[in-house]
Amino acid sequence: MSDVDLKSVEARTLKAEKEAKLIEEELEKLARGDLSFVSDPQLDKLLSENEKLKHRLAILENAIKAESSKGVSKPKKRPTLITDIMSIEGTICVMDELKNIFAIAIELAYPDLDDPPVVITLSGNNPKFGDYQCNSAMPISQLLKAKNVKTNPREVANNILNKTPSSPLVDKVEVAGAGFLNIYLNRTFAEHVLNCILRFGVKPPPVKRNRIVVDFSSPNIAKEMHVGHLRSTIIGDSICRVLEFLNHDVLRINHLGDWGTQFGMLIAHLQEKFPNYKTHSPPISDLQAFYKESKTRFDEDEEFKKRAYLCVVELQSGNPDYTAAWKLICEVSRQEFQKVYDRLDIKIIDRGESFYQSRMDAVVKELKEKGLLEEDEGRLIMWGSAERTGIPLTIVKSGGGYTYDTSDMATIKQRVEEEKCGRFIYVTDVGQYTHFATIDMCARRAGILKNGLKMEHVGFGVVLGEDKKKFKTRSGDTIKLIDLMDEGLRRALDKLVEKGRDKVLTPEELKLAQEAVAYGCIKYADLSHNRINDYIFSFDKMLDDKGNTAVYLLYALTRIQSISRTAQVSLDALLKEAGKTSIKLTHESEWKLGKVLLRFPDVILKVTGDLFLHSLCEYLYEISSTFTEFYDKCYCVEKDKGGNIVKIFYERLMLCEVTARVMTKCFEILGIKTVSKM
Repeated sequence: MSDVDLKSVEARTLKAEKEAKLIEEELEKLARGDLSFVSDPQLDKLLSENEKLKHRLAILENAIKAESSKGVSKPKKRPTLITDIMSIEGTICVMDELKNIFAIAIELAYPDLDDPPVVITLSGNNPKFGDYQCNSAMPISQLLKAKNVKTNPREVANNILNKTPSSPLVDKVEVAGAGFLNIYLNRTFAEHVLNCILRFGVKPPPVKRNRIVVDFSSPNIAKEMHVGHLRSTIIGDSICRVLEFLNHDVLRINHLGDWGTQFGMLIAHLQEKFPNYKTHSPPISDLQAFYKESKTRFDEDEEFKKRAYLCVVELQSGNPDYTAAWKLICEVSRQEFQKVYDRLDIKIIDRGESFYQSRMDAVVKELKEKGLLEEDEGRLIMWGSAERTGIPLTIVKSGGGYTYDTSDMATIKQRVEEEKCGRFIYVTDVGQYTHFATIDMCARRAGILKNGLKMEHVGFGVVLGEDKKKFKTRSGDTIKLIDLMDEGLRRALDKLVEKGRDKVLTPEELKLAQEAVAYGCIKYADLSHNRINDYIFSFDKMLDDKGNTAVYLLYALTRIQSISRTAQVSLDALLKEAGKTSIKLTHESEWKLGKVLLRFPDVILKVTGDLFLHSLCEYLYEISSTFTEFYDKCYCVEKDKGGNIVKIFYERLMLCEVTARVMTKCFEILGIKTVSKM
């Protein structure tokens, strides 16, 4: 039986059910003794008809069951659409809702097509092309032609249009050109969503909650954090922030290099240079110098090298004195790292390679038992596939020791089985892409990573100096991160003084502005570039107050926040006024700004999917530019020639407040602190 025949059976069943119900209602009246409406012949007829209808109903129900048991395909589950504007109390993803609307329209117009493309894009700045476009007609036309169905894109577009369900989001849809569907948003819908932001704040779009580990920063013990750690730290923190905004359970992990042969030389050097280290804290705050001294001795002094190797053996066997020395070196390092993290407002959990030592034994045993390890010149290796393509992991060295490969396999196993994570994000330079791709393949081959678990490598390019070479000091040394931030503070203060801000800000306000500009410009310069590419580090460009820079955008936000202060309207007063009136997007500049603000959830979901933060930076700059256009054309406060306030446009002040809230949330996700005055 076809779908059409089945629908016919269902329709007849429904009709029979209605007729039977009417008759049963009349029989109930008879049972109560109510005979006013019927004569004896009629009663006989009703009883007879009721039996016939029950019999027909049973036959039809059995027919439906029989056909269903033969595997008749059920209609696809369609997405649930928003039908009432007032049901929206927070943010809504316009792009997703439009995709749902046109997915239904395309399915109704072309039910025989399997997974037809639903292509929704922004229309750009020309209002005659609508606010969004559905560009599915052309690819669908090609699919139909492949099935020998004669058609053209414009005809397809009209068919889709005729099947498009109504929605409170959409004002109208028009077919244009060769087959584009121009979509115009409903202003009433936009006004309602913006008023919700004013009442309830900036809320995240709803997503399925997941437990996610983000592995980032990862400096080595006894070495100072340098410019090479900058990108991993900044990008990793912002990724955590956007995932946390969506209410995911995020595990921020600092995979520290705190184990290995080099700790033998560090412990030997510590014991000889500071023999009373257990009772008096040694002055090894300059970790870089301490490491260099021990490394020089290790390379040049054979006796020292032997003692260093013995120290490694003692440490790995759990000797308490050697463990105490190791812990001291680790603790001094962590204290130095924390100074950087505190300045950049980075929250992170330290978990060194030492944490996985016993787990490495377990993972090696498991891989051996599964027959996944092969001997190769004395070492044990593992291939990512049975075909032995690519580069294998070295799980056990020829001398019996473990490697970074072993550590990373144990790490992923621990995060799957103990942490119960469903998504694993590693933030390192692009050069490690092959390594993590191999870890992914090997973990899946070993059954550690199962279907549904997602491992992602977030790669980034290197930081270059203005000479387009690796960013180093004049002497050729790697730049310490703490020195870089100090330089940023000096330059930020110079910029603020140059602008005369020291004369209008209190010392406390000036300090807050200095830190916001210094650390904000370093972060934004990194995040606003496509992370895959190298980028040139230039304080002059970072501190420019024009263009897409942190300084310009922080200034823009403080200007927006100052509009209500100028109007002498407090936030409480503005919210009280919102109870009487609401945001209205009447002027075209108001409407343009409103549509940009509506896109915040779409941008956030895009960033969550591809983990490219520069999209959020571009969006933040677009908000600021669109607001400037609105502010130039729409008075928020009207004054007379004497500077006295004549009229306050509360609806526009409300739009300013919503703009400031969305911008502030963007800065928060980027890890950049904002200030109310600058």
